[in-house]
Parts: sequence; structure tokens; C-alpha cells
Amino acid sequence: MNRTFLFIVLLISSRFSFAQPPVSTALPRPKLVVGIVVDQMRWDYLYRFYDRYTANGFKRMLREGFTCENTRIDYMPTVTAIGHSTIYTGSVPAIHGITGNDFIIQATGKKMYCAEDSTVETVGSTSSAGRMSPRNLLASTITDELKLATNFRAKVIGLSLKDRGSILPAGHAADAAYWFDDATGNFITSTYYRKELPAWLNAFNQKGWAQKLLKQDWNTLYALNTYVQSTADNNRYEGAFAGAAGPAFPVSTSGMFAKDYSVIKTTPQGNTLMLELAKAAIENERMGKGGFTDFLAVSFSATDYVGHKFGVNAIETEDVYLRLDKTLAELFSYLDQSVGKNAYTVFLTADHGAAHNPNFLVDNKIPAGFWSSGDVLKELNNVLEKKYQYKNIVSSLLNYQVHLNQPLITKNGLNEEAIRADIVHFLKCQPTISFVADLNALEKAPLPESIKSSMVNGYNFKRSGPIFFVLEPAWYSGSAMSTGTSHGTWYGYDAHIPLVWMGWGIRQGQTNRPTKMTDIAPTLAALLKIQAPNGSVGQPIEEGLLYKSK
Repeated sequence: MNRTFLFIVLLISSRFSFAQPPVSTALPRPKLVVGIVVDQMRWDYLYRFYDRYTANGFKRMLREGFTCENTRIDYMPTVTAIGHSTIYTGSVPAIHGITGNDFIIQATGKKMYCAEDSTVETVGSTSSAGRMSPRNLLASTITDELKLATNFRAKVIGLSLKDRGSILPAGHAADAAYWFDDATGNFITSTYYRKELPAWLNAFNQKGWAQKLLKQDWNTLYALNTYVQSTADNNRYEGAFAGAAGPAFPVSTSGMFAKDYSVIKTTPQGNTLMLELAKAAIENERMGKGGFTDFLAVSFSATDYVGHKFGVNAIETEDVYLRLDKTLAELFSYLDQSVGKNAYTVFLTADHGAAHNPNFLVDNKIPAGFWSSGDVLKELNNVLEKKYQYKNIVSSLLNYQVHLNQPLITKNGLNEEAIRADIVHFLKCQPTISFVADLNALEKAPLPESIKSSMVNGYNFKRSGPIFFVLEPAWYSGSAMSTGTSHGTWYGYDAHIPLVWMGWGIRQGQTNRPTKMTDIAPTLAALLKIQAPNGSVGQPIEEGLLYKSK
């Protein structure tokens, strides 16, 4: 063969081989992940109202998906901002730094809201409700890691009625986070994300969804006498809307938004509003349509507002979950059509649970009660003042922690170790407190290991008080006249949460082995074959995954 001819053949062959598309090495991944946090959802709500749920909401998840029946929160206190942060970081307050909805900077004594950011401005309103960002969150989220793993080509959006419910899950590198503005009834954001709202969200806001939904009023989904899992309507355990004669149906929401639209948060219409926003975001941002996995983080917060006002046992609470069930069914149907039934992964969990109203428990011969933090703080400071000659040595009992007036102690050279010992002794003598521990001497404290580890996980020395305490079961901060419910404790009613997975990559089944809130993010990392968040302390729930690491 002529050498020149051979050279030409080899050259053409070489060029041809380089021109071929490379063999695909793409890992199998879902087109879209939808993270659903139902604010204040106790685990038992999955089954308390099970008989009344439709086939395609909660029941579909339990039927088709994988449920972790014994998932606990492994830190204290159990509140919204920490819950959302922990779900998405796989970490705990000791590491991710969100130690409460509000927390106190120990060095200065300054109180800080979890998402506050004075360096940004509101986008979409003239109110100050948009001066928020994720900058107080110290660790990465699973959504951040998805952005990093795809060289920022994946799209990440957070949605919630609450700013913290959208901002903290969406993470630092999110494309957007949107939350509700009480003043206008619109969804807004901050300059942390963008300088103006996208055209689709402006169009959504212009439809006046909040006003339309509130004009429908709120009556029970079914006949009032069928709500047999709840206490009778209009009782002393429930709060009432401002101006209403009592906590009874029907609720005339159509006359309650003259000043602002905040009332929608405490009605099922708040969840309906989130459904419509989620569908609009998926459609207009074309989520699940690109070449990379996208992530939509949605928090349904109306359940929390309803729970706080009416309590665990109210007809209002049962009704909001029956309606949420229909909302979820509609969302899943939309995802089936928009993304593809086997093309998306969804998980549902909660940021915390809720306690029964103590008056309700006492009336039913179950030990419970209210603890007045203000009275205890005043008495404690009086005791310390007599010994150390300074007022207000303790600045706060926020988050079931003792926060010292550190500037005062440092300036006047007071013996902090002695003060802390006196505080521990004082709190141990309180009849409604079951456990107290100075975090500097935790190894000496006679505590159950689960409580001890929850204290360690919840303690960030820059943002937490140095002394933690636990009230007796079924006690929480409030007054004897308090209605509705609250949360924040270590106990199961606040710390046992639902965790259900469904869709792409998920096995059908359940586990009763102990799992933790911190396991959610590493499970997502294993599913997506990406790095777990940088502060993650959890473990993948492998038995729920269809596709294992190779």
C-alpha cells in the first residue's frame, strides 16, 4: 500500500474517531427532587386521620413509597428554623449554627433572627420582610451540593409562606427563594438572590391569589359531626381569630384582610396558595426539563399556624390535614404529568411536632402544665443579685437555655463559674424542671444519654446559652390561659416526625429501626451520587434506596 495513501486513511480514521460522540457515562438520576416539609406535622398524623385521607395523597406515599416510622430529631430545641436547616444540611445546630428561630450572640448579647440580613433589600415589596438571606447558616445544604456537583447547572428554588422555610432549605447557592409578604399578599425575595422578581412571579402575584382564596371563607371539608378524631368545636383549648366570637366554624376569612393578608397563613388556603406557587415555579422555570436534576424545596406552613392557634385536637387541625391530603394528591398528579411519574423523587417530613394543650391533658387526668419563663427569669436574677450585687446577670431563658449577660460579667470581673453553678442549683430546685446541665460540665451531669447527646448537638457556644434545661413531660412555656399548642422540647410529641419517600430510586416498604432527621440529606446524597453537605453527621437510609452505590 502506498505510504501516502496509508497516511491519508489513518488521518481520516483518526479524525472520524474523534468526531464520534463519547459513550454516555451519565449516572442515573431523577429529573427533579421535591422536598416537602409540613410545618408542625406530628408523625401520628399519618395515621390519626388515615381513614379519611384520599387514595392519592398521604396514602399514595405510604403505598408506593418507603416510610421511616421511627425518625427522631436529635437535638434541642425543636423549632422551625433548626428543623429546616437540619433536614437540608444533615447537620445539627452545633455545626450549622442555626440554634433557634431567634438566637443570642453570646459575646455581645444581641438577639438575632435566623435569616436576618441587614446588607440586603426587599425585592417585590416596599416592606422590610425581604431583608433576609441564608448567611447565618454556617454549613452547606444538599441543595448547595447539587449545585456544586453539576457545576451550577442544576436549578434550585425554595418556596414557603415563611422566609426561613424557603431560605434555609434552598441554601446559599440557590437560584431563588420566595416567601409570603403579609403587607401585599404577594411572594417576594431579597437582593441576595436577584434584583427583580421574574416575570412569571410578577404575573402570579398580579392574579391576587391570596385575596381570591380568602374570599372563599373557611368551612369544614365534610359535615362537622364527622370529625370524630377531634374535640367538639368551640372549646377553651382553642384560640380564636381576632374579631371572631369564638373558635368555631365557619370562619369568615373574607372579612379579615382589610389591613394585611397574614390571616391566610392560619387557614388551609395558605397550603392551597403554596400548591399554586409550586406548580407555577415548576412550569415557568421548566424544572425537571433540563439535562440535570433540579430541586424544589417546598414548606407547607399553614399547618403550623393552625396548630399554634387551635391545638393538636381541634377540628381545625383535622380539617387542615384532610385538605392538605388533597393538595398533595393534586401536586403529585401535576408532577406525574409535567415531569413524568417515574422521573421525580419526593420526600415528605416535618421540622418538628407539637404538644397537646396542657389544659386539655389535665382535664383528661394526664400530667401537664405551663411554665412561666418570665417569672422564673425574674426570680433567678433576684437570687443572683443578692449574692453578686448586679442586676440582670441572666439576660434570657430563650430556647430552654440560660443566656448570661456576658458583657456585664466580663466588665465587672464576676466569677462566671460560680454563677453558673448557682444557676444550675436554682433550676434543679424548680418543681417543673426535670433536667439541667452546664455544657462545660456535661460529663458530670446525671442525664440519659439521648438527652445528653441532644444537648451537645444543640449547643453552639457562639449562639447558645451555656446551660440547658428540660421541663417535665407535657410542660411548655406559657400561661394557664394559653390556647392552642407549642413545641420545642426533646420529647416524642415534638421530636418524632414523619419521613416518607416516593418516586424515582425509592423502594416500596418501611423501616421501624431508629432513623434521624440528620439522615435525610445524606440519603439524598446517596440517591443523587453527590457529596453530602459539608457538616453532615447523618447516615444514608440505604434500605429505602433502589439504586445503591456501585
